[in-house]
Amino acid sequence: MGPRARAALVGLGIGAVLGLFLAQYSMDRHREALFSAQPLRRLSALGYLNGHPSVETVRLLRDYLSWERHPMLRRRAERIVRRMEAQLG
Repeated sequence: MGPRARAALVGLGIGAVLGLFLAQYSMDRHREALFSAQPLRRLSALGYLNGHPSVETVRLLRDYLSWERHPMLRRRAERIVRRMEAQLG
């Protein structure tokens, strides 16, 4: 492998790690923005809640589902609720 290919792989690896860090930062920052006016913040909050299954999370998401009007965000929340209900029993 030549030096250019090696540099490209290192750059790709750094980019992937930076992307993961920024995504996690965004989810942590917007975890309480489930009822925000901005859809991207709501999506980020759903991503955070997806990783924290609990009975309280399911209750919160049920309230969110009765409030949310955006079809893509509703489908995402419905999938999360179904998965958590199956997981929690």
